[in-house]
Formats: sequence, structure tokens, C-alpha cells
Amino acid sequence: MDYEAVIGLEVHAQLSTNTKIFCGCSTEFGGDPNTQVCPVCLGMPGVLPVLNRSVVEFALMMGMATNCRINTGSRFARKNYFYPDLPKGYQISQYELPLACQGRLGVNVNGVKHEIGITRIHLEEDAGKLLHGEEGDMVDYSFVDLNRAGVPLIEIVTEPDIRSSEEAVAVIKALRDILLYLEICDCNMEEGSLRCDANVSVRPSGETALGTKAEVKNMNSFKFLKNALDYEIERQIELIKDGGRVIQETRLWDSGRGITVSMRGKEEAHDYRYFPEPDLLPVPVEDSWIEEIKDKLPELPREKAERFIKDYELPLYDAEVITASKNLAEFYERCVELFPQPKTVSNWIMAELLRELNKENKDISESAMTPENLAGILILIDKGTISGKIAKGIFEEVYGTGKSPEDIVKEKGLVQISDDDAIRAVVEEVLNANPQKVDEYKGGKVGLIGFFVGQVMRKTSGKANPKVANEILQELLPSPET
Repeated sequence: MDYEAVIGLEVHAQLSTNTKIFCGCSTEFGGDPNTQVCPVCLGMPGVLPVLNRSVVEFALMMGMATNCRINTGSRFARKNYFYPDLPKGYQISQYELPLACQGRLGVNVNGVKHEIGITRIHLEEDAGKLLHGEEGDMVDYSFVDLNRAGVPLIEIVTEPDIRSSEEAVAVIKALRDILLYLEICDCNMEEGSLRCDANVSVRPSGETALGTKAEVKNMNSFKFLKNALDYEIERQIELIKDGGRVIQETRLWDSGRGITVSMRGKEEAHDYRYFPEPDLLPVPVEDSWIEEIKDKLPELPREKAERFIKDYELPLYDAEVITASKNLAEFYERCVELFPQPKTVSNWIMAELLRELNKENKDISESAMTPENLAGILILIDKGTISGKIAKGIFEEVYGTGKSPEDIVKEKGLVQISDDDAIRAVVEEVLNANPQKVDEYKGGKVGLIGFFVGQVMRKTSGKANPKVANEILQELLPSPET
């Protein structure tokens, strides 16, 4: 029997406000433990929360960007549970009336478009953080850092529309790209700014009823998300095939062992004993505020990719790679302004620039390469001043130093040789030095033309114009026998 996976994601994004959701404490990452706290975020008796307006505005932006319906009277609730890093013994969240709901998100997986439903986007405060110390194989002590308590979050909950680990990764990448375009979250997964839990079940292919789900936590990278889902899907299928049954529980991803492990039984909503937050009024969202925010929304990744395909005639893959980053998309468009050959610019960005950026895990904004310099390299190639091979060496130096390509060409004497007589002399020298290869070419091995061009380029240190060299070789070589 074939089985299919049914996956829904719960994505937590830390909003990039300067202060926390209900108090004026800093949200800056990396402060000394328990220094960015106050009576409000510590849950001291008698204090009252005050809602940060920017938090609501950021959440509204994400709701609109994912085609959600905005609730004009959402309200907060208390979610009760006891954990060492939750100082109040409850979390202020939203339950029955979230800020946004019934949205959708388009993703592309291996050239196939999928529409994923967004169940809800709601606001909540983050908990603190437990810091564990180990001696040998045992956890010896745990400290609590409450700097993160009260940091504003949005939780984005998808419908169970996802059917594979690849699709799940595409969804969280698409959400990350939108958050970065909106500039409302830095999406640093290592620092916990973007976190993901997944609800996973399996069922026989063709069935419509949902199977028993397990929640998988502790996935702070795209790689871990994919590996954890692949493992959990296979675990559940094998369990059912062996006559067992899936238990509704929360499991952790152990990246060291490459397995999911049971953590606790999965809570239901009633276990949290939700009730309306008595210290906060419902959140009024007026139509004028919605329109004001809509007017401020930037062109989003999917819209930009569609425009790049239409305006620049880029393939879907190129368009999606380049528009995944707002900074890279702006870099690309500036390059095309300076060197109006969109596909050539795309090729160099994807093959050369992204290779270097990925190697150093950098954003284009952190690179010494400018649109003017990349366009300058392409202009030099187009004019025949330098060859493509020399251009790649120049690219590496420009990327590393920020020097202009024109200056590098002048300093190193890298101007391409296009003089017909000069190249002809080198071609004759190559042919005279390789009589056996000439005979083989004459005998029908026409592919040897590449060998001869390579020899010409080697003798000229890559400076010969390969097009001119090829034309002269075609003229001087004997006609191949048929």
C-alpha cells in the first residue's frame, strides 16, 4: 500500500521592533542574561501590559502579504502552562480571534506550483530561554535567561496542505523571503528569529481522512526541517506497516543521531485553558489603517519574479533565485540598467556572484562587488577588450578588493588580442608544433578544433580573442575527410 504525508507548519517569526510587545525593554539579541527585563515582562504582581503599536502593524503587513482576511476586532488570550522560562506561568497569545486568517501562499516545487492555505497569523509574546550545562553525558545544571521573554512574535499556521519535505522547505523559504522583503524579521534561524514546528501524519494514498499526527520541534535550519520530516514520515509508515499505531505526541529532532525522539504527549487546546486576557482590550483595526498599510507594502517576491519573467524574459528558475533576496533583485536590476542584456547578467550573478556569496554566507549588501563593477566586466567582454576566461579572473579580484575592472585590466595588461596578424602568427605556430593532431583533424576528428583553440589561448596567456582564433584555424586547417 502506498502512503502519503500530510504536513502543516507552525512558523514563529520574531518581529524586528526595538522594544518588546507589552513593555519598553530592548529586543536586541546578545545582551547579558536577565539585563533586558522589567516588572512587566517578568510578570510581577500588579503590572499591566501595554500593546506595542508597531507589533500590530508588522503583523498586519504579513497578513496582507499572504492574502489573509484581517479581523478588525481581534483579541488576546492567556495560554496557561508552566515551564521554567515562562515567568508569568502563562503566555499572552491569541486564540479564538487572531489578527489574520484564511490566507494563501503560492510556492514552486520542481517547476510545479502549489497553493498552501494559511489558517491564521496571530500575535504572541516569546518565552525566555533555558541554558543547559553538561558534565560528561549528563545535564549538570540549567540557567534561565529571560531577556527574550516578551519579545514579539507572529505565529503563522498553515493548513495541512503540504505533502512532502521539499514542499515544506519551499513554504518556509517563501515565508522567510516575504518577511525579509517587508523588513519585519531578520529571519536569523541560528539566533531563533525564525523557528518552525511541523505537524506530520501519514495516510493511505487516496484517503481523505487525516491520520494521527505527531508534532516535530527543534528544527532551526532548512536542512534539519527536510531531514526531520523525511525521517518522521518514514517512521510513521513503517510503524503502521508493522501493525502499530502512531501516538499523538510532541517529538524533538535530534540532528546528531538523525532521528526524532519522543518528548511528551501532544497538548490539545483545552490543556492550555485559554481564556480572554483581562488586562488588554480587543485590538481595533480600522479600514483607514488597513489602506495605509497596503499603500506601504513593497513589491513581493512572487510578484517580482513574475515581472522579471515578463520584462526580462528570464526562465522561472533564474527569476525565483534572483528575487528570493530583495537586495539581490535590486542589484540585478541596476546591472541590467547599465548592461541591457538581462540573461547574461543573470548568468553571471547565478554562476559567479552567488557562488562567492554562498561560500562566505554573505548577503550581496556585504560584498565589495557593485552593480557598476559587474556591469563593467560584462561591457569589457562585449567590446572584445577581454576574453571570458580573463573576465572570470578579474571578477574574483573585483569581488575581493572592490577595485574597478577597468583599473585591473590596465594594471595587469589584460587587454584581449584581437589583431588578426598577431593571432594568425600564433595559430601557425600551434599548427606547426602539432602535425599529428593536424592529420587527425584532417582524418575526421573535427572536435580537435577545441584543442587548437586551447593551445592558442595558452600561448597568449588567455588574451587571444577566441572567436578570431577559431576563424583563422578554420581557414588554415586542412578540410576534414568525409
